[in-house]
Amino acid sequence: MSEQKPRLGYIGTGLMGAPMTARLLDAGYDVTIWNRSADKMAPLIDKGAVAAANPKAVAEVADITMMCLTAAPAVRAVTFGEDGLIKAADATKILVDFSSMRPDLTREWAAELREKSGMGWIDAPVSGGVPGAVAGTLAIMAGGEEQDFARAAPVVAHLASRFTLMGPNGAGQTTKLANQIVSACTMMVVAECLSFAEKAGVDAGRIPEALAGGFADSIPMQLFGPRFVAETYEPKLGAIETLIKDLDTIWDVARAANAPIPMTAQCLELMRILSNKGLDDQDITVLTRLYNNREIT
Repeated sequence: MSEQKPRLGYIGTGLMGAPMTARLLDAGYDVTIWNRSADKMAPLIDKGAVAAANPKAVAEVADITMMCLTAAPAVRAVTFGEDGLIKAADATKILVDFSSMRPDLTREWAAELREKSGMGWIDAPVSGGVPGAVAGTLAIMAGGEEQDFARAAPVVAHLASRFTLMGPNGAGQTTKLANQIVSACTMMVVAECLSFAEKAGVDAGRIPEALAGGFADSIPMQLFGPRFVAETYEPKLGAIETLIKDLDTIWDVARAANAPIPMTAQCLELMRILSNKGLDDQDITVLTRLYNNREIT
């Protein structure tokens, strides 16, 4: 690793990964990238990123490899597949995984990567959505070994306003699940609140302003409230299928831990109504269709 800045790799330049990578480039890091859909790398290459042929090629040149992928199977393939980063891994390198997935899989795969190559793994799921990725104000909750966290922290500081080590591998993923309980249920309640206000004769568009600073205020209220009222779907800030994936994981973990989650379970079932209508890939604004008396199509 260079004395000045570590060489970075970033795998998964999608909705979240692209703005995160852009911030690292703007901070002066050398960043090598790979994405399954090559066209999504083009704007970052224009900014100075170097494209790699596969995840292995990223890990070959990077001191710290980061990734943000949609689901656990993609994480497994990128890490341990035919051209996976493990083929270039060693004890001098670390992996920072911003993906959200099951805590038990993270623990298992982190142990496997370290045993087979010596490479450390930090599970570091994020909260704050696309706006937070663009602004560098994400909240990132981490699991892993303290020395790996310390190496990654100066880099992650360009992406987050808060980077917290919660414990060993899996602790970051568990904390993200706790975050998703609050986030998903709050977004559902915001949609319900605005529908109630409109039907009761109040200008729903003024609700976020009226509640700002009070006990009912929240980032979801201020960020999604205006989008819900105007039924704004672009730019896309997150998909229903992503929330359902996380809520399904919460359900499994809660059952194993004997933790009651009645509010979260109700939120999940309401989102399944949208999923069963084929709206999985729609922006979170589609939650309004549960309340606006329009047919869900």
